[in-house]
Amino acid sequence: MKNILKIIIILACSLTGQELISQDWQIYRGRADLTGLTNADLPEDPVLLWNLNTNTRTVSSPVISGGTIYFGNNDGDLYAVSSEGKIKWVFKTGTTIEASPLIIDDKVIIGSLDGVLRAIDANSGKLVWKYETGNQISGSANIWRDKNRSLIIVGSYDYYLHCIDPETGNFIWKIETDNFINGTPAISGGKIVFGGCDGLLRIVNPVTGTVERSANLGVYIASSPSLFDNYAFVGSYEGIFYCIDLISMSIAWEIPARNEYSSIISAPAIGRAKAVIGSEDKYMYCYNIQGGKKLWEYRCDGRITGSAIISGDKVLFGSRDSYIYILDLENGKKIWSFDTGNPVSSSPAITDDMFCILTEDGRLLAFGNEK
Repeated sequence: MKNILKIIIILACSLTGQELISQDWQIYRGRADLTGLTNADLPEDPVLLWNLNTNTRTVSSPVISGGTIYFGNNDGDLYAVSSEGKIKWVFKTGTTIEASPLIIDDKVIIGSLDGVLRAIDANSGKLVWKYETGNQISGSANIWRDKNRSLIIVGSYDYYLHCIDPETGNFIWKIETDNFINGTPAISGGKIVFGGCDGLLRIVNPVTGTVERSANLGVYIASSPSLFDNYAFVGSYEGIFYCIDLISMSIAWEIPARNEYSSIISAPAIGRAKAVIGSEDKYMYCYNIQGGKKLWEYRCDGRITGSAIISGDKVLFGSRDSYIYILDLENGKKIWSFDTGNPVSSSPAITDDMFCILTEDGRLLAFGNEK
């Protein structure tokens, strides 16, 4: 834990440049490191601006790019919706979409349960290319970039982590695991980190497509890790929450499950020296990243399967009790809540003008300041 103090100092500082994205939310969790940290401000007193009913169940999460909101549903429909709540186009994949889309330049990248990753033109809604894996894609794709090129990284239930060219959809490399890959790989500092149902957390070199190091946690990792500095924060299906030292690949600290109903499906939000994670035991937890001391907990009346975001000193998330919540990051006290009337498994997307979230009955809700 020798670098934990360094993490605290950096997290407490104001991050700029590529570290935070406020104008768009083009990827699940808003950032390639999956920390869910943003410098976009939440409304002081959010009001419902509009809602769009697609009449189809969804557990997908929205993304936002250039004022357009993209999301999928269980009928396999990928929607593009304007910032006023009007449908621009719908692309039909024919099979369930659980993942959140990824926006790369002028393309929407989306995986579905037929095991196909598709690139859709963001303006026209037409198919650009498709790439076939050997089984369903449940987690979102991520993007690795350097000065010369970009790579799409996505996991599949075919036991492989796949790397694809974003322009052509051509295969570049893949890494075999021993079980399903359910979550989204996290990318930061020139490395890819992902967990799998084989219990391993792996670090991959994106250029060579080789595993550099791994840690055997011995538990199902169905969720996505969040990365900061040389640490990964990840939950398990058994309900254990881990902080992993990515240099030694050892456990820096771990938090045991509250009870047998404490599966962690969501990804942790990391900011201001805190890790915030929801559980199927109905609690949202906040831990100090130095040693994992619990700072607060907040109980909902339903399971928490979506992931929270951190905006300034606030935490935003939805619960399967049908409510959307904003909590105070420092003490966990409720600041605001909204009854959507239906369970929420989605993770929110936020820009400087509004935030969006989906209900399980297929409604896209947009919140902002009262006009």
